Amino acid sequence: MTRRALVAVLGGSVALLLLVVGCVGAAILTVSDDPDETPACRDSVRAEEAKVRTDRWAPPEDLPGLGDYPEIHWQLRASGDPCSRAPGPTDWAYQGVVRLRPEDARTLAQRYGFVPYAPAAPDQAPLTSPADAWPALAPILPAAPRWLHSRAYDEANPSTRWRTAFLDVEHRTLFFTLHDH
Repeated sequence: MTRRALVAVLGGSVALLLLVVGCVGAAILTVSDDPDETPACRDSVRAEEAKVRTDRWAPPEDLPGLGDYPEIHWQLRASGDPCSRAPGPTDWAYQGVVRLRPEDARTLAQRYGFVPYAPAAPDQAPLTSPADAWPALAPILPAAPRWLHSRAYDEANPSTRWRTAFLDVEHRTLFFTLHDH
């Protein structure tokens, strides 16, 4: 190979390498958070997560068998970073406390075979329990609850979310956690 050809090949290789590095750098900058938008987005997310909502749960099939409940308090939390401009969805976690009518609490307990809750071996225990209630929801829980749990309710269809629920029939209270999946 002549010297001129060698210089041309090396020059072309360096130019190609610079082009690839430039493209990768541009892609990283495009996907990374915009410093001007991030604080406003993060403030908005924090405000949404701090809200304790009292509107009825929709879709109702996420929490089957509750009947015409008189009261609900719930919150949401981002499981990822909703302010990131990286492609892909952000999953959300939800927790709530539902006050049921007495007859609906009894029917729910019977229909899904709720049994007294006692923390089990780690491989058998639900991932969340009323002890894991978020601070704004904890004061809404009964003072001296008798929690029941039902794996059948947690796994009942149809649901587009992973669900864990605890029921206190005496206090007509259902505590739930839902996760997008």
